Amino acid sequence: MVERNTDEVGKLDPKIIPLDADDIALLKTYGLGPYSSSIKTLETDLRNISNRVNELCGIKESDTGLAQPSQWDLTQDKQVMQEEQPLQVARCTKIINPNTDDAQYIINVKQIAKFVVGLGQHVAPTDIEEGMRVGVDRTKYFIHIPLPPKIDPSVTMMTVEEKPDVTYNDVGGSKDQVEKLREVVELPLLHPEKFVQLGIDPPKGVLCYGPPGTGKTLLARAVANRTDACFIRVIGSELVQKYVGEGARLVRELFQMARSKKACLIFFDEVDAIGGARFDDGQGGDNEVQRTMLEIVNQLDGFDARGNIKVLMATNRPDTLDPALLRPGRLDRKVEFGLPDLESRTQIFRIHTRSMAVERDIRYELLSRLCPNATGAEIHSVCTEAGMFAIRQRRKTVGEKDFLDAIAKVIKGYQKFSSTAKYMQYN
Repeated sequence: MVERNTDEVGKLDPKIIPLDADDIALLKTYGLGPYSSSIKTLETDLRNISNRVNELCGIKESDTGLAQPSQWDLTQDKQVMQEEQPLQVARCTKIINPNTDDAQYIINVKQIAKFVVGLGQHVAPTDIEEGMRVGVDRTKYFIHIPLPPKIDPSVTMMTVEEKPDVTYNDVGGSKDQVEKLREVVELPLLHPEKFVQLGIDPPKGVLCYGPPGTGKTLLARAVANRTDACFIRVIGSELVQKYVGEGARLVRELFQMARSKKACLIFFDEVDAIGGARFDDGQGGDNEVQRTMLEIVNQLDGFDARGNIKVLMATNRPDTLDPALLRPGRLDRKVEFGLPDLESRTQIFRIHTRSMAVERDIRYELLSRLCPNATGAEIHSVCTEAGMFAIRQRRKTVGEKDFLDAIAKVIKGYQKFSSTAKYMQYN
């Protein structure tokens, strides 16, 4: 702050002399309030004018450090890019004399040869590791830039970014199954010291099996909502590819991406699409599917350690799975999702009607008795049909008669479409 006499304070003109915060405080001390108010007004006007200029130039708050479009020189940028030499992708297989000034790098350029090279000007020795993909020039093959691991975009898209809105309270009639699954998924992450004290490894794989509509996938969504670990959802048919080796490559990249995370859960839904028992039909039609399954078997418990990766699998045809996939060490725990009993069906009715506008004193236990051998999905369909009956009659609430009509329609009328009997036959 510039030192001034008190006699000079009254002669200051804010339009001529720039004032800092100390000057403004001094002005307020001597009762010169109008100056501070005019300065605030001026600052507000300048800020509004600056925002207006940015809007006219097309600059938004989400822009990250780019110059104004009016200052872009695309022709010059294009010329600079043409002058730069294109790089070639290679893999650094070994580092000779690491952590020294004479470090050399053995790179493997695909379909060309292996070279012993050095580093470019803009790369530090700490940036390069063995097994890493790098960019090299086409003349001396010097390493110019480290590259991220090559992972198929379809594998990256399998990661669940947004957590589902399903919680354990939304899974009705599966209390024992929820506890068994939480012991495998949450307990090793929250209390790993318990397993260290006992000297055992926590279970790393769970198979959920049962009739369709009993809550296997729903419970996996609740697990994804509960845990903070990376959650990867894979549908079995996504790994069935046309060309030889493509499905196995997707599985390798899937587990490679999972190993790069601190903790990861992989959920294979409808695993019977790729996990079927091996057989020879004489035509080789299922050879590629079997190769994909064998790669999953190898990744689950093969030569390389699995790391902190938990695997969940769900199927409604456990009798078709290969024995090598089901053995302990790969899938340590098998959790059966059976048909809900009377108490569980009542709980499922209460869960699905929790967000519905229903009348009071509805006898959910009576409704549950009228739905023997019904799955959770069928009970959900009953609640939906009851709402449709109320809409058809232009009522704002759902009554018990609507539920009775829906049970007659869904449980009795659609009984021939139920797959529970077929599941019981397979088992």
